[in-house]
Amino acid sequence: MEHRSEENLNQLWQRYTKAGDKSAREELILHYANLVQYVVGRLSVVLPPSLQSGDLIGYGVIGLIEAVDRYNPDYGVKFSSFAIPRIRGHIIDALRTMDLKPRSVYRMRRQVEQAINRLYQTLGRAPSDMEIAAYLGITEKQYRHWLQQANITFISLDQTISYDDGTDTPFYEALEDDSLLRPAQKLENDELRTRLLEALQHLPEREQLLLSLYYNEGLTMKEIGHVMEVSESRVSQLHARAILTLRALLGLSEKRAARHTGQKAHIAKHYPSAAVVGV
Repeated sequence: MEHRSEENLNQLWQRYTKAGDKSAREELILHYANLVQYVVGRLSVVLPPSLQSGDLIGYGVIGLIEAVDRYNPDYGVKFSSFAIPRIRGHIIDALRTMDLKPRSVYRMRRQVEQAINRLYQTLGRAPSDMEIAAYLGITEKQYRHWLQQANITFISLDQTISYDDGTDTPFYEALEDDSLLRPAQKLENDELRTRLLEALQHLPEREQLLLSLYYNEGLTMKEIGHVMEVSESRVSQLHARAILTLRALLGLSEKRAARHTGQKAHIAKHYPSAAVVGV
């Protein structure tokens, strides 16, 4: 990315957004092109060998162009925060249409989630690789291969919260900074936010660290491998296991919440006075 001063960038945005200067638009796209490389680099670890990261650049550029066209500097939001979810969204949409994974991989993922769910209820903690593999009746090596295969079948925690001013914030960032949640969205997402925070606390510390390094600090899987002193493929496996565990734990909390809601409805129906005092 060519170095430009903040003042120069502001002038480019003013020329494009206020005067519709097409040359300013082109300069902005070129200036921020490295954001596409950044997003593709973070996704490349979960791509199958048959698909090169270069294949996704074009889809990311479409997302970047859309972001440049829709961005309004008056929102007071950094352009990178506004653009990255759109770049990633276009790439993910492209991956979905490619149907890169056979149905068997999705079945494996569901089996792993169910195993984690049931083992957690039995053990009262997140199960280990060995325990999950034993439950599934496969070797630990086979289980880790399943994790590697499953890593591309979900979008993990980079799902975004969309706001009325046109900005998007990754949900994981919203967990760390409550000010990022607008009042209406905070009410709408507060229950999920609480459940996700609780689920994160039940992960092993190693996996909590991994998620923090990846989503908060922006490290690549390779860089995380250096920090944690494990291979890049092992980081990918641990990432998949952490996300599958979160999905399983969130599923459990949803069931508990549904049961609690049903119990409250039953009490309110048969014992109206109890509802008044908030039972």
